[in-house]
Amino acid sequence: MFATVVAVIAGFAMSSQPADAAGCLKGAAVGGVAGHVAGGHGLLGAGAGCVIGRHEANKSARNQAAQSQNSRSQDQGATGSEGPPQR
Repeated sequence: MFATVVAVIAGFAMSSQPADAAGCLKGAAVGGVAGHVAGGHGLLGAGAGCVIGRHEANKSARNQAAQSQNSRSQDQGATGSEGPPQR
C-alpha cells in the first residue's frame, strides 16, 4: 500500500508544472499568523492571505507593466522616432 501511494505521488510530482505563487506564500504566512492570533483560525487566515497576496502581486505586476509601457513610449518620442531630420 505504501509503495502505491509513493508511486502515485511521484507520478504527480513529475507531471506537474511549476506553480507561479507570486504573493501567495508571503500572504499565507502573514494571514496564517494573523488568523492564529485572532482565534485559532490559522488555516483560514492562510487561505485568505494567499488569495489577497496573489491579488496584490497581480496588481503590482500590472502597474509595473503600465509604467514600463509609458516610459518606452516617452523614450521613443524623445529620441525622434519620426525618422531622419529633413534638410
